[in-house]
Order: sequence, then structure tokens, then C-alpha cells
Amino acid sequence: MKNYVSASVLSADMLHLGSEIRKLETSGIDMLHFDVMDGIFVNNITFGLPVLEQVRKASYITLDVHLMIKDPAKYIKRFADAGADMISFHVESDSDALETLKAIRECGVKPAIAIKPATPAEAVFGLLPYLDMVLVMTVEPGFGGQSFMPETVDKIRAVRSKINELGLDVDIEVDGGINGQTSAIVRDAGANVLVSGSFLFHAEDMAAAANALKDDMIC
Repeated sequence: MKNYVSASVLSADMLHLGSEIRKLETSGIDMLHFDVMDGIFVNNITFGLPVLEQVRKASYITLDVHLMIKDPAKYIKRFADAGADMISFHVESDSDALETLKAIRECGVKPAIAIKPATPAEAVFGLLPYLDMVLVMTVEPGFGGQSFMPETVDKIRAVRSKINELGLDVDIEVDGGINGQTSAIVRDAGANVLVSGSFLFHAEDMAAAANALKDDMIC
């Protein structure tokens, strides 16, 4: 199972986003994790379609778009047209999960489902055959810079066990408090796509930090 690193744009220097993305591209980062918050589903507001469109024009990096919004189904085509390569949305949102996954696939984008720390793993089990990835939140969604929640590890393990039981090729992404120490914990539980923000963007050597996440080494 290949391991990937997705850099959270929440931790980037937004005044110099172009140069930040160049740095990602030359440091072995696989994806740019693009958090979209509407101030309703979560108590924060971040970026939207215009920023995503500009990032797409400026870079070839895989755009891993995470919709933390109330009704994601309404916006799937627009985010796909703006350049998303993968779209995850929350199983706790108001949109019908299966129909939203199908809409993402129909747009030629990889579909993923996200799950909050308090939501049981079983909430996504029936959707696994229809998606490419499960995003297990290891902090409460809405703000960057939070500490890793160790109680989410059992959920990662449960989702990986179900994926294996069904014989599916589905990635597990984790987002929240991921660094050189917690990466080993989540990888051991079955995650293979690691979202990281400050650990990457504040590192003296971003490439070394990315390798630490992929190789379960302390950086």
C-alpha cells in the first residue's frame, strides 16, 4: 500500500501561496489538501472556488479538496470544474451520501467521505464500495493547529479492517495533528494518506519532514 503526504493549505503563507506551492512540488509532497469551510457546518470560513481555480492554473499538484460545508451536493460540479482531483465531504452533512459520491464520480473526480471523531466507523461501511478514500478526522473539523486525538486510532483500524474484509482498494486519509510522532501511530492503524500542516510548512527541510511522515521516522 503506497503512502502519500497531503499538505494542508491552512498552514501555508497565503500572501505567498504561489511560492509555497512551488516548495511543495520540489519537496516530494503528493497532494495539496484544500479545506473548504462555510461557517455553518463548522464554525470557521476559509477558501472557496476562486482560490482553487487559481491554484489549479498555477500547479500540477494533486488537489485534495475537503468540503466542510452543509450541503456539498450543490457544489460538486463547481469544485470539479475548478480543478479538484479528489473531493471529500462529510457523512454528517445534509447531502445524501451515496448520491453525492456518484455525482463526484460522474464529474471524473475521485470520491471520498470524511468522518468526524465522534461519528462511529460503521457510518461509512456501507459506502466503501463507492469511494476511493475515507478521511478519518483525528481532530474536530474547523480549525488547523489542533492536537491529535488518540481515541480516533481505533476508528482508523476499524475502517481498514472493513476495507480488507470487503477486498477493496480504498485509501484511508487522516487529518489533524499529524507529525513525525503521530504518523507512526496512524500508519500502524492502517492509514496511508497523511494530511499535515504546520509540521510541513514550518519545517526547516520540508522534504525531510515529508519523508518522515511516509517512513514513520521521527523528524
